[in-house]
Amino acid sequence: MVHSKAPSKDAYSMILEAIDVGVYKPGDRLVESDLAERFGVSRTPIREALQRLETQSLLVRDGRSLIVSSLDHNQMSELYVVRIELEGLAARLAARHATPEETQVLREMVTTDGTLVDDSGALARANRRFHKQIHLASHNRYLVQQLDLVHRSMALMATTSLAVEGRGPVALSEHDAIVTAIENRDEDAAYAALKDHISKAFITRLKSDPDA
Repeated sequence: MVHSKAPSKDAYSMILEAIDVGVYKPGDRLVESDLAERFGVSRTPIREALQRLETQSLLVRDGRSLIVSSLDHNQMSELYVVRIELEGLAARLAARHATPEETQVLREMVTTDGTLVDDSGALARANRRFHKQIHLASHNRYLVQQLDLVHRSMALMATTSLAVEGRGPVALSEHDAIVTAIENRDEDAAYAALKDHISKAFITRLKSDPDA
């Protein structure tokens, strides 16, 4: 059954989004014909998209097939080191440059996301939107581009730290502290709060899957 998709999205974006939201998980095999049917496009753009994703190391070759990459412990640690610093910088710049409207959106996200604590999947999607909003509020296009690359690699982790029991409410409390610092234009506090938030997420992930 062919699923119609908005024509504005190309094959690369659709496959990337499917990996990001967990439709395809690390270790899953991607087959051209299946993808073409799923997304309602021909096999040529699917083939080109797969080649691009392989070049970006999001897919790896297993014989003649391509599978979704996974991160080992060292790769995950290296990724979090970079993410902690870049996310902290984004929060600092958001505290400096965010418009009142952007700050209001962040505050509304914190309030709304509180209703999702019992649904780790929905909370993870909301979490991605929250962080993306902070990235955009930094008003630095180069930082946003680098964070997009980092978050693309984050999709190669099989689970979300928000799935760990008790992490959801704590993460939302941390989001509240981040937004409060941005509202107060306290750059140092925003930087520290977001770095602490990512660090705790990393610790949670290490405890839940020490062999990652």
